[in-house]
Order: sequence, then C-alpha cells, then structure tokens
Amino acid sequence: MIGYDDFLAVDIRAGTVIAAEPFPEARRPAIKLTIDFGPEIGVKRSSAQITDLYASGALVGRQVLAVVNFPRKQIGKFMSEVLVLGVSDAEGRIVLLAPDQPVPDGGRMH
Repeated sequence: MIGYDDFLAVDIRAGTVIAAEPFPEARRPAIKLTIDFGPEIGVKRSSAQITDLYASGALVGRQVLAVVNFPRKQIGKFMSEVLVLGVSDAEGRIVLLAPDQPVPDGGRMH
C-alpha cells in the first residue's frame, strides 16, 4: 500500500499529440510522439510502443495521459521526456489512456 502523498508525487497530465512519427531505430516497434502539455509544462517528447493499434498519422490531435515528472530516458539517439500511459489488452497490445472528454492541455489527473 502507498500513502496519498506517494500518489501525489506522480505528476500525470493530459496533453495533445502535435506530431507523431515512426521510430524504426527502436529495438521494438515504436512511435516518437511530440505532445503539448500547455504553457506550464510545454512541449515534450516520448517514445511509445503502440504500433500494434495506432498509426503515426492517426495520433495527431489526440489527447493522452503521461507522467511528466520522471527523469528523461535515452532510447537510442532519442531522448524520451515523459512516459505516455497505456494498458495492455487481452492480446498484450498497448491501449492508450486518455480523457473521454476534451480537457485543457496540462490538466493534472486527480
């Protein structure tokens, strides 16, 4: 069990994908995402292994949820700045977590 303060330490925000491109250099198939988290956090990048269910072009304009306060992670020649969140479906494919209604970019999950 964790305490509520532990939960609050994980900063999960909504953002809008403004660019998405294939990441063929990744060890496992992935997409490079550029996400706008609003004026407080700004634009951040992430690599997401979501190619089973998502095409790069279909992601632009979509809102996603991501952890924005993890350390940056080097993935090959790409620097991932946030962790986009998803859940595995019955076949193990990643389904993105997203608000079911539009919310302001940078809105915090609570």
